Amino acid sequence: MNKALTAPTELRVLLQLVTSRDTDIAISMLARSGIVAEACEDAAALAKEMAEGTGAVVIAEEVLDDQGYGRVLQALRSQPPWSDLPVIVAARSGAEALESSEAIEQLGNVTVLERPMRVSSLASSVQSALKARKRQYQLRSTLEGLREADQRKTEFLATMAHELRNPLAPLRTALNIVSTQQPTPEKRKALHAMMDRQVTHMVHLIDDLMEVSRVTHGKIALRTGVIALGDVVRDAVEVTRPLITAAHQNLLLELPPVACHVLGDEVRLAQVFSNLLNNASKFTPSKGNIRVSMNWDEETVRVQVIDSGIGIPDDMLETVFGMFVQITGTQRAVHAGLGIGLTLVRSLVELHGGRVYASSAGTNEGTTMTVELPRVVAPESENTDASDGAEWNTAARQKVLVVDDNRDAADSLAQLLELLGANASVAYGGEEALNVMMSSHPTVAFVDIGMPGMNGYEVASKIRATDTLAGTVLIALTGWGQATDRERILNSGFDHHLIKPADIQTLTQLLNSFA
Repeated sequence: MNKALTAPTELRVLLQLVTSRDTDIAISMLARSGIVAEACEDAAALAKEMAEGTGAVVIAEEVLDDQGYGRVLQALRSQPPWSDLPVIVAARSGAEALESSEAIEQLGNVTVLERPMRVSSLASSVQSALKARKRQYQLRSTLEGLREADQRKTEFLATMAHELRNPLAPLRTALNIVSTQQPTPEKRKALHAMMDRQVTHMVHLIDDLMEVSRVTHGKIALRTGVIALGDVVRDAVEVTRPLITAAHQNLLLELPPVACHVLGDEVRLAQVFSNLLNNASKFTPSKGNIRVSMNWDEETVRVQVIDSGIGIPDDMLETVFGMFVQITGTQRAVHAGLGIGLTLVRSLVELHGGRVYASSAGTNEGTTMTVELPRVVAPESENTDASDGAEWNTAARQKVLVVDDNRDAADSLAQLLELLGANASVAYGGEEALNVMMSSHPTVAFVDIGMPGMNGYEVASKIRATDTLAGTVLIALTGWGQATDRERILNSGFDHHLIKPADIQTLTQLLNSFA
């Protein structure tokens, strides 16, 4: 094959005309329009080059003899499913008859130009063909992206099943122990601590799923203010310190004594650094090192979480922040998680106008995660007084009703509320709840939303329409936690929205507010 010019393989135009002179003239004509074309000696060479990639094919009618036609047709049929390769046939007089022939129709995406061809007609036809071909390449990229996303989703579902089974196994074991023997007080205490850890782990997994969904769909609003970033980092360190200590790792915190401020959501930024520290601990061996440092210039604050762990391959430094991305390798597979933690980190950092990136010298060489945020001028004064109200006020033994069609969920929550000092009762459906409320007039009602028959929304509507129950505090307790779910719940007559399972601190603080 004689290549007059070079071009990207996927956008080159392949030519096979009657004579080499015709081919040279066509190549020259197309070059004047900025189109790169390559000549093919025969049908066999044309078919071979088509298999390697092309933007369009220009062939003479004479090429489509019995042997040449078969080779071109086979090359077209061997194209991938997304491909509809444009073919331009330079025909002799009587192009109309050729255009309607069955042989031409089988070639697919064909344009017939009658010879002698005008320069403008040939250039225009080829440009249109290349434009259509580029759209096909875009479709190919989209399909490849969808296939990759589908593969990641499949892997994610398998990982999620694995991650949820992990805490379920010790929970079932503990239940079997309790049901078959009477554990000693020490053993019962150890079993309780273990079960609490596993339930907390499951809650964190579900929370991460819900959180990343909210953030990536833009359904989260930051509560921003001017904050000292060092304080946020210290808080995140204290949250993750027990994990790092339990893993027998060394933690070094290097924060300048002078405060540096950013405009941000304190809770969300603490979440960012907690996730990064959890990741660092997860992939760093026992007795390994984790270091947190902060520095800044006039415009940017940088926080780095540096570990001596198993590192990240160079080709994964960018993709590691993608949704459901898992880094292969035995050690990482053991602690793989759901592959959404770093996606959440990146989304939250970008919502703050910053960026996060990873660097690593390679496998077993550790990882550095760098968060950069815009710096702002410090305020003149700050008021950070706060009170968590974590102690239950037992002075007022309030009547509390738990409404849930799941009997185990209702009974266990009622028992917990009793331990917290409430006078708790249960109802296992909407109709029963209304009857209990009319007779006992509870101060607070925890109501499940997704009940059969009369659901939680209907219960709330009927309570709000009853004068004698109008003062009841209604708390929705549900597994639905999107912003739209919360908005609908609060607009339906509920005073508060809690996501299952509610922890004891949240229940304590909430009940204290009604005492």
